Amino acid sequence: MKTSIRPVLITFALVWFALVAALLIDVAPVRAANEPKDTTPWKITGQLEEACSCDAACPCWFNSKPTKMTCGGGQVLFIQKGNYGKVNLDGLAIASMGQSPAGETMMESFGNWNFSYTYIDEKAKPEQRKALEAIAKVLDPGASKKTETRYVPITRKIEGKDHEITFGQYGTFRGHLVEGGLGGSPKIVNPPGADPIHHQYAQGRTSKMTYTDADQNWAWDNSNYMFGTFTVDNVQYQKYAAGLAQKMAQMKGEKAPEKK
Repeated sequence: MKTSIRPVLITFALVWFALVAALLIDVAPVRAANEPKDTTPWKITGQLEEACSCDAACPCWFNSKPTKMTCGGGQVLFIQKGNYGKVNLDGLAIASMGQSPAGETMMESFGNWNFSYTYIDEKAKPEQRKALEAIAKVLDPGASKKTETRYVPITRKIEGKDHEITFGQYGTFRGHLVEGGLGGSPKIVNPPGADPIHHQYAQGRTSKMTYTDADQNWAWDNSNYMFGTFTVDNVQYQKYAAGLAQKMAQMKGEKAPEKK
């Protein structure tokens, strides 16, 4: 069948919550002062395919250090049903790839990743491309100063338990879910780094992963692989941002010294 289409110290938590909350609420400096805030309602339902260089399961979701010097990888969202305002997004896909600096987790280095590249399904029409780009900015806001957006064919081939994902000439990964000790596939629910897309996912391993964009030349196997399903919308991400802002305010209060 073929279809197209990560106890935390207070100092760290303040930085993480501040970065993500600010970026999601659209007060980040990367947004031009005269650029209006996007209030377009959107909703997407589909499947998440994800892989990275870490050994399974990726420790970055728990703010632990990568199992290699860096954590490099990304996610692909295959949208089964979706819309951005009146723009239909059924059957399209978005992918993103990034890498943490050496010795840092993806969470603690958010905003300073070595790169963060977005890949848009090339079969999307111009209005669909704009819609997918807008959603991608919400899902992965300001992770790096080095960014690019490319339009490529994004495909998935499923053979038995193996899922093989390819995005243009730049990358591919092949993964499968592992079996849990009591049967079924292990599931990770609400890890510290979770966003609405990653509220729950099944755990697996890759049999191969390659990537040759962003001045990289990756080639590894037996690394982290994740699979999940999602239904997310702009309201969920607004609430997510508000929740992060509230946590940040609470933690600032806990950190502040008592006045004498």
